[in-house]
Amino acid sequence: MLEIKKTIAEALALLTEGAATAEEIASLLEYPPDPAMGDLALPCFRFAKAMRRPPAVIASTLAERFSLPAVKSVAALGGYLNFTLADAYLSEVVAKINREGDAYGRREEGKGKTVVLDYSSPNVAKPFHIGHLGTTVIGHSLKKLHEFCGYTCVGINYLGDWGTQFGKMICAFRHWGDKAAVEAGGCDELVKLYVRFHAEAEANPALNDEARAEFHKLEQKDPDNIALWQWFVQISLEEYKKTYDLLGIEFDSYLGESFYSDKMQEQIDILRDKGLLKLDDGASIVDLEAYHMPPCLILKRDGSTLYPTRDIAAAVYRQRTYHFDKAIYVTSAGQSLHFAQWFKVVELMGYDWYDRLVHVPYGTLSVGGAKLATRTGNVILLRDLFDAAIEKCLAVINEKNPALENKEETAKSVGVGAVLFYYLLNSRIKDSDFNMEDALSFDGSTGPYAQYTYARCCSILEKTGEADEGAPKLSSDTERALVKTLARFPEAVGIALRDYEPCVITRYILDVAAAFNKFYQDARIIAPDGSIDRSRVKLVSAAKTVLGSALSLICLKTPAKI
Repeated sequence: MLEIKKTIAEALALLTEGAATAEEIASLLEYPPDPAMGDLALPCFRFAKAMRRPPAVIASTLAERFSLPAVKSVAALGGYLNFTLADAYLSEVVAKINREGDAYGRREEGKGKTVVLDYSSPNVAKPFHIGHLGTTVIGHSLKKLHEFCGYTCVGINYLGDWGTQFGKMICAFRHWGDKAAVEAGGCDELVKLYVRFHAEAEANPALNDEARAEFHKLEQKDPDNIALWQWFVQISLEEYKKTYDLLGIEFDSYLGESFYSDKMQEQIDILRDKGLLKLDDGASIVDLEAYHMPPCLILKRDGSTLYPTRDIAAAVYRQRTYHFDKAIYVTSAGQSLHFAQWFKVVELMGYDWYDRLVHVPYGTLSVGGAKLATRTGNVILLRDLFDAAIEKCLAVINEKNPALENKEETAKSVGVGAVLFYYLLNSRIKDSDFNMEDALSFDGSTGPYAQYTYARCCSILEKTGEADEGAPKLSSDTERALVKTLARFPEAVGIALRDYEPCVITRYILDVAAAFNKFYQDARIIAPDGSIDRSRVKLVSAAKTVLGSALSLICLKTPAKI
């Protein structure tokens, strides 16, 4: 609806006596709660002071004077101006979608601009659990949204392959590890060692000092510790790539925290030269009290680096390498203070790109009300979750469509899609309690329902042949409702991009699926005698195009048959 909103706003701007610009009017246009009231509505309260008239009088006056070919009728209701769109305009929307295909809804605001996205970024030596779902799928969806809007995107998997936890892993392996067991068990065995370390350290706190010493040796390039660390990283990457393959995710860079170990000193020197670095109980900090934040720790008392040190060095490297217009970090909301601190430090250091750094937080995910924690072993592994979803999908397919070709691949697409859709349905910042049964449900507002609607479109077009060119003739309210929903796609993309909010697309997909299925139930496309309503085929084709693009934006695959 973006184009028609702009057109209506430009016409109204000439009639409102300078009370508002066309851009301001377009932002005020909204969708009436009852379709019987019209397709778009303009609240006129905003113009009362400038035009020195009551809103109801303004609405009535504008209704009398307004005329536009794309608008069938205009009616004043109280202080609102309601617009009903002409069938000719709606028909042209369908023609436009079918003409543009996958290009429909794309935007050009990112043309010539580069966005760096830091997401997923698991800690090495820990397997993927559902706590990693947020950063991974929100991040990849944002990458797809930015690419859809013309940006050149660089996806970075900033592996957590450095830090004190590796001192703990080295310490644990030396005390209780077995090489053959780790080679056979992979990440699972490494996690057992990590969990055991924390259990043992509760009884013997001296283990924490030992772990810190081992990490310090690692930073000093001790060959034995380096060899163990590299082994942990390799085992972890092999495990992670299995999950990424299942999700259809590829990264442009896997440079982790360790890559910046020789790039931090330059930034530490800059902080010292600018007088920003202060000693506090032996640690080196940047005082942020003036900005109502705790101090940002740069070096520990033993000289070891911390997360902010590495993050600053990484940001500088990425700006020098990619010359980004935006650098997006997708992490849990629990890290918001951390990002606010080092973003402010980057500003104080004098880097003029500090305002291009964007933190995209998301809420916590719990299971049965219990917070996830690798150190206690309270996790649900993603691979187990996906296996359960795929198994359930395969059982449903075997029951309802046993002759389906490529059943295993389809079950994989729908099962994984069910989990992703469930997660991306709510606002990213909202805390959520993961419910396995709800996630794998095939009823209601779910991924399988959305994918099945897409497959239904494909099935119809397989029987009817592709849509003819040109605009359809609209003959029912369900047809008009479907077209109006499809016309909202470019707007949904813009809002999702602006707010860094994939759930805008997820919810929009449900709107399209609902509108299409009502149309499908109401309108006969293929008659009993085999004749085909070519006009309605055009609507099916347009729905398939929009659903396909929207599903892709939230990382779901589009099986043609289910």
